[in-house]
Amino acid sequence: MTIEERAEKAVQLKMQGTHNCAQAVTAALSDLTGVSEEVLKNASAGFCAGMGTMEATCGALIGAGIVAGLESKGQGTLMLTRVLMRSFEEKCGAVKCRDLKAPGPDGKPLCPCDQCVRNAVLAYGEISPQAR
Repeated sequence: MTIEERAEKAVQLKMQGTHNCAQAVTAALSDLTGVSEEVLKNASAGFCAGMGTMEATCGALIGAGIVAGLESKGQGTLMLTRVLMRSFEEKCGAVKCRDLKAPGPDGKPLCPCDQCVRNAVLAYGEISPQAR
C-alpha cells in the first residue's frame, strides 16, 4: 500500500465516524507496528480533540507519534517525532487542535480533521521507508 493509499484509508475511517483522528492514523499505519489495528484503536482512543478534548496537540499527530515509537522500537523516536511535528505543521499550519480548528478570516478552520489525518499519514511517510 502506498503512503497516499494509507492517507486515504485514514481519511475514510475518520469520515465514517468509526475512528477519531488518532485512531484513523494508527489504523492506517498499523501493519508497520506489529500491533493489531484493534489494539491500536483502543490505545489511541483518548487522543481526540487535542488529547482528551483539551484542544492541545492534534490527535492525528499523536497517532503518527505512537506509530513512530512502535516502528522504531523507541530508538530515535524523539527525533522522528520532532521531524513529524515540523512536517505536519508545514502541511497544516499548526500542531494544536485549538489552532487547527479556529476559524480563519474566511470562517473556515485552518485545517479540517480530514486534512489533519491525511497530512499526519503523509508526514509519517517522510520518516518511514516502510510506509511508502
